[in-house]
Formats: sequence, C-alpha cells, structure tokens
Amino acid sequence: MKADFVNPFISGLLNVMSTMAQTTLTPGKPQRKQSDVAKGDVSGLIGMVGPEVKGSMSITFDEQLALTIMERMVGERPGKIDAEVGDMVGEITNMICGSAKRELGDKGYEFGMATPIVVSGKSHSISHQVDGPKIILPFMCDEGHAHLEICFDK
Repeated sequence: MKADFVNPFISGLLNVMSTMAQTTLTPGKPQRKQSDVAKGDVSGLIGMVGPEVKGSMSITFDEQLALTIMERMVGERPGKIDAEVGDMVGEITNMICGSAKRELGDKGYEFGMATPIVVSGKSHSISHQVDGPKIILPFMCDEGHAHLEICFDK
C-alpha cells in the first residue's frame, strides 16, 4: 500500500485528536494485519468508494482512552462505553476520513464516504469489505492505545 494513501489518514487522526480532544497520540510501527479481531474495545469503520479506488478505514480505541476522549470533548466522563461514546467514535471516524478525503482529492483520488458503523466489545471483529492488504498502525498516549486500520484494493 502506498504511503500516499496512508499518510492522509494518519495526519487526519492526529489532527482530530489534538484539536477536538486535546489528546496527543504517538505513532508506532505500521504492520500488516492478518485477522479481523480488533485491538481495542470500540471501533468506528467507514467504507470509501470511488472510480479508481475502493477501501475502508477503522479506528479502534481502548476503553479508557475512549472515555477520556469523551470527557475532553463533552465535559462528562461516562462509566463505560455506551451509545453516546459510540456516537462520538462514529463522528471521529467520519472526521478522520473526511480529512483524508480532502487531502487525497487534492492528489487526484476521488471517493465517496459511507456512513460509519461502530462496533464495541472485547475481541470484536472489524470486517473490511475490500480485497486488499490491511495495514494497522498503533498509536499510544498516557490514556491508552488507538489503532488505525486502512485497507485499499490498490
């Protein structure tokens, strides 16, 4: 997978986290992902389809990080992952993908975005409906881990 496709999602994630949730994430080493099992407790998944490219992206948060982000964004900390936390994860997924869409559009890659879906629970699955390699990128901060997954057919 080309860095052209991955970097806009990384910069989108880092920007959304710093501006919307006052959270600084430190990137780890990207890897190929072989399974569908998520590396966290709540995930947002969004599909992308265009004339030249088809793909999907997911962002997964550890529970404590998701609750901290919720607290920083709305001023209240829920006791557990609930529907409002799920809505927040869906909105963050949308913002990350929208940011990447703008950047990739400037490079000539046009695509439409689906409505994000949110899945939560220990060892939940993320099913990228695209026939292509899955890249997973870990991000760390004091409040926990996030994992960005990107899958494109090219």
